[in-house]
Amino acid sequence: MTSLIAIEQVSKWYGNFQVLQNCTTHIEEGEVVVICGPSGSGKSTLIKCINGLETFQQGSIRVDQYAVGQAQKHLPKLRAKVGMVFQHFELFPHLSVLENLTLGPTKVLKRPLANVTTQAQQLLERVGLASQANKYPAQLSGGQKQRVAIVRALAMNPLVMLFDEPTSALDPEMVSEVLDVIVELAQEGMTMVVVTHEMGFAKQVAHRVIFMDQGQILEDRPKVDFFAAPHSPRAQQFLSKILRA
Repeated sequence: MTSLIAIEQVSKWYGNFQVLQNCTTHIEEGEVVVICGPSGSGKSTLIKCINGLETFQQGSIRVDQYAVGQAQKHLPKLRAKVGMVFQHFELFPHLSVLENLTLGPTKVLKRPLANVTTQAQQLLERVGLASQANKYPAQLSGGQKQRVAIVRALAMNPLVMLFDEPTSALDPEMVSEVLDVIVELAQEGMTMVVVTHEMGFAKQVAHRVIFMDQGQILEDRPKVDFFAAPHSPRAQQFLSKILRA
């Protein structure tokens, strides 16, 4: 079976500093993979390489039938297949919630506005934000903004969703309302790659956990095995601190 995402021997440098070192992993359709590790370990860089937000100098990445890093003409098609949710929401402040949701499907996918609007309203209702459709991002809480960002990605009907520390900018009481949406997506079979420090979430929904440090993948194992007995001393140290916190 061909993997939905194939990452092979990917290395990346910023000048003389190597931020990714020979990273290899495959992600299957319907899998939920959590990437964790200390700050600066390269996990956010790796996830951004998947949809071409970061370039890499060695190795290869393929998403579905699209080779990442090849001719730039593939980027719009690739990004239409890959939903991305960032730490800081990245909503357009001058557009209403509904306008934020309909912009991509109408401009990139060329879908009729009426159809897109109906889908957007259904998605907002699904995440409990139907009453916020005509508000602007500045009028929303952090948790509401992040749920809108998730819905914006879903409105493109992606094959895979990427989450780059989606709860790290939120107040603690807002974390659960965002994680609940992601958990629901996981239960519905959405392929997801999630960079997070939320180990309770990882235990609940991940199929696999990838642990990174200093640009390397040190562990890539089923979640049960990873949490029961991580192989690497660095992962053991990381888990002992983060699970105790």
